[in-house]
Parts: sequence; C-alpha cells; structure tokens
Amino acid sequence: MATKKAASIKKSPKKAGARKSTTRKAAKRTPPELAEYRRKRDFSKTSEPEGGATTSGAKALRFVIQKHAASSLHFDLRLELDGAMKSWAVPKGPSLDPVVKRLAMQVEDHPIEYNAFEGIIPAGEYGGGTVMLWDRGTYTFWQRDPDPVARLREGYAKGDFKFVLKGKRLQGSWVLVRIKRGRPVKPQWLLIKHADEFARSGYDIVAQEQTSVATDRTMAAIAAGKSLNVTR
Repeated sequence: MATKKAASIKKSPKKAGARKSTTRKAAKRTPPELAEYRRKRDFSKTSEPEGGATTSGAKALRFVIQKHAASSLHFDLRLELDGAMKSWAVPKGPSLDPVVKRLAMQVEDHPIEYNAFEGIIPAGEYGGGTVMLWDRGTYTFWQRDPDPVARLREGYAKGDFKFVLKGKRLQGSWVLVRIKRGRPVKPQWLLIKHADEFARSGYDIVAQEQTSVATDRTMAAIAAGKSLNVTR
C-alpha cells in the first residue's frame, strides 16, 4: 500500500505540469494582434474566421473592403501588415474625389482569413449583420522603394499612411491621415484619394457599385442566403 501511495504522489506533479504546459500552449495559439478580435466573438455562433495564418501566402500585400450592414451601414477597409489586417470602419465609404475626406475609425486587427469572409454575422453577436466583399486586391507603398513594407510600417506608425491600391474598383494612390480626435486605443483617421489618373471628382462610386466582387450578389441577396457564381 505504501508503495502504491508513493507512486501516486510521484505522478501528481507530472499531471499538474502537463496542465500548465497545455495552458501555456493554448495561450500561444492566440497571436497578440488578434486577442481583441477573438475576445469580442463567439466562434460557436459566428461563421467569421477565428484566424491563425501569420501571412496571406501571397507575394503582395492584400487589401479588402467589406460593405457591412451592422447597427449602421458602413465600409470596412482592411490592409495587410505584419501578419494581420489593419482595419478601419469608414461610415460613408471611400471616395474617388480628392477633395472629399472620409472619416475612418480604426478598429481591432482582423485575421488574414477575413479577406474571404462574406455572409451574415448572427444578430446579437459583435457586428451582427450582413457583410459583402465590396472590393479586394493588392496594395503597396505609394512610391518606388527597395523596402516598401518598411516604409508602410513607418507611415502607419507616424499616422501618415500612404499606399497604392490595385483592386477591382479602387486603384491609385491614397492616404490615411491620423487625427487627434477619438480615444488613443481607437484613433480616428481621414481616408483621402490622391489626385492621380484614377481620381474622379464628383463621382460616387459607393452609390454606383452595389454588388459583391466575389459573388456578384447584392446585400439583399446575401442577407437572404442566395448564392450565385463565386469567383474566388
């Protein structure tokens, strides 16, 4: 009996150590940049991606704009940088007119996998509503540079984030300028189109383009669960 008890005592520390090791591994599975994103969502209820990739696997950095009918209709601009999608909610959507400055409220980083998300976030969940892939493509630093990613990081940190979009609907040079309004953790920016060959004064691209670049569906069709041809 004494021998059995001693064996039992010896095994206990190992089990405790194993539990600690498992806990540490679980903690490591959530990248710091996605901690806030995951905290806000119940992935047993929403079909949004939990995320895990640290890169898109593509040679060029990706961007996406999602039309989002949540508590209010807005557009979500997401730019890939350092393993996540830097994200801004743009209430009125992008404008091709360089004179027009659109408010862009920065939100939590999203996973790379969010680039392919189109569908419905259940009511009661964070951001509940219909999501459309309104535009997508690649982007880079706005000028030729041997290290464009480094220049993008510098611009983002400085609050003078200049880039060139190569999307299906948005192209050319743009800038996000951080302004002083808003909380430090959720700064506000201005999204502005540079005056180049892709600028169009007085043109409302948001009003003109009403379908998904991935499925050609309208917001109503996505909300109704209708599926059309998918062009991934």
